[in-house]
Amino acid sequence: MIIIVEKQGRNCMVTQKQRRLWAFLAALACVMWGISGLFAKALFNISPEITPMWLSQIRMVTSGIVLIILAGIVGQKPFGTMKNKHDAWVIIAYGIFGLLPVQLFYFIVVQKANASIATILQFVGPFFVMGYLAITHKQVMRKLDVVAAICAFIGVVLLATHGNFNHFAITPDVLFWGLLSAVGVATNTLIPISVLKRVSSLVVTGWGLISAGICLMIVHPQMPKISSDPRVWFYTAAVIIIGTIIPFQLMTNSLRFIKASTASLLDAFEPFSATVGSVLVFGLVMMPMDWVGSILVVLSAMALNISPKKKDKNKIHQ
Repeated sequence: MIIIVEKQGRNCMVTQKQRRLWAFLAALACVMWGISGLFAKALFNISPEITPMWLSQIRMVTSGIVLIILAGIVGQKPFGTMKNKHDAWVIIAYGIFGLLPVQLFYFIVVQKANASIATILQFVGPFFVMGYLAITHKQVMRKLDVVAAICAFIGVVLLATHGNFNHFAITPDVLFWGLLSAVGVATNTLIPISVLKRVSSLVVTGWGLISAGICLMIVHPQMPKISSDPRVWFYTAAVIIIGTIIPFQLMTNSLRFIKASTASLLDAFEPFSATVGSVLVFGLVMMPMDWVGSILVVLSAMALNISPKKKDKNKIHQ
């Protein structure tokens, strides 16, 4: 999952048919993100040599290069952006502290548990954003926000215990890495906001992915001996294409036709597709409390996007 906060002007002449089409394509992008986690799980099951570190390195560098090439093709001058020192440092920070934890820690949870748990735990991310804004920007939390946060916490507890509070149903390290990936969702959302007001999200994400990938290669330069099994490269390509390049383009372009709040609500298709896929493909057994916990987390995150409609003061009441 890649979250981009970007203001885009919406054409006032957008038709209802276009809105429906791009809402469908935005939902499809979220389904692709969920499915990509299944490909990652299948990849990890092939060989222990295939690690989240290796997959993150390959995915981020390859995807970043492709996005930068696309940005150049459409005339967005990606290399010119990095000449601005402030923007360059923000983009690098975005890659290392935003995209890196979102992807690496997510894959660690996928390997240790499954794509369903990994995706659902990432949905806690918006609450870290809410907490940060409440502390640093004195943003007042609504009653709805407080209730949603409590429900999300209960949902995570149910997932971690199957409703039996005497023991953990998922290992503490899975919960640890999952919540760290949720923190990554928050930093991934907050860090690039200032730059995205001036620079295309295609350029920002492309350089951010490359920065994060290079960072991982510096930290862990040893490349494992990868199996010659053709499935390895098929699944890896699927993670890169279905999990990054195509859904990113669909979601970014959809924001020209649908509201950002609508796109956020459609993001619920990601854990849904990951959970259903894990059940059907990998035989994941979901206990009743797991379903309750999953639904609580997802609905709580969606509730943060609910805002009351402003009354039109100029409206003439008859």
